[in-house]
Amino acid sequence: MRTITLRRSLVALFAAAISFGAITHAQAETLRIGYQKYGTLVLLKAKGTLEKRLAEQGVEVKWTEFPGGPQLLEGLNVGSVDFGVTGETPPVFAQAAGADLLYVAHEPPAPTGEAILVAKDSPIKSVAELKGKKVALNKGSNVHYLLVRALEDAGLKYGDITPVYLPPADARAAFERGSVDAWVIWDPFQSAAEKQLQARTLRDGSGLVDNHQFYLATRTYAEQHPQVIGALVEEIRGVGEWVKGNLDEATSQVAPLIGLSPEITRQAVERQGYGAQFITPDVVEAQQKIADTFTELKLIPKKLTIKDVIWSRPDAVPPATAAQAQ
Repeated sequence: MRTITLRRSLVALFAAAISFGAITHAQAETLRIGYQKYGTLVLLKAKGTLEKRLAEQGVEVKWTEFPGGPQLLEGLNVGSVDFGVTGETPPVFAQAAGADLLYVAHEPPAPTGEAILVAKDSPIKSVAELKGKKVALNKGSNVHYLLVRALEDAGLKYGDITPVYLPPADARAAFERGSVDAWVIWDPFQSAAEKQLQARTLRDGSGLVDNHQFYLATRTYAEQHPQVIGALVEEIRGVGEWVKGNLDEATSQVAPLIGLSPEITRQAVERQGYGAQFITPDVVEAQQKIADTFTELKLIPKKLTIKDVIWSRPDAVPPATAAQAQ
């Protein structure tokens, strides 16, 4: 009897082991991508070319939409997605919080794709006049850094304004009600506010910030599946190059996906940067400056080293070798 019971137990354990192995294998063969209501990933999802390419490698693609960069990076941090796109600032806050994420690639600068907006009839005419005012923004998002730099450029400190931390939908509602004096926001929400509410741009990122879009992955996924990550970046770059020569068609595809008119969408599409590239030293330096700024403001608790969280591509040429070759 004991022998039968032992055999049954072993069979059950073996079955459980097989089941666990199947689950682990299934997870390894699925690429879960987090995206937002803007950018090249929206078009990549619509085109379906990534799914076809990765299917040849036995990899299934799943997509999850997030309202903003901080929320998307939290998804990466807790393991609900493997790869995603966000602005400049969210990765800094995520790294400060101990998230084990890696920068994989970036888009070219798009400084006009984010701005400080005021209502069309607002008496505020300059950033300097925001002193003592309520300013809505998504905490830890790319526009957080824009606001800091714009205030600094106007001779103000961050403590001179009252930040009101709200995600885009809630911030727009507060902006429309007049509950806040200004709203710092990115496209396509920015373009929608300009076209639908006749919101006025107080200052965009020109001359202040790069507004890079970054593609990040969990360290585990990037290190275990470099071929998948490489193929993904190639597909993103290809879509971006197509957009640059086909703005009208890109607009017609994106508009219904994000639920906005062609006019609003076209403006947002035009202001984006296209042509994803793997991370370069100058981009690391710019990102380090952002991290240092938030450390000085005591909005993050410790100094960060951005170069520690850059993905090392298997086919990349070591910096020393590249320098010798020049």
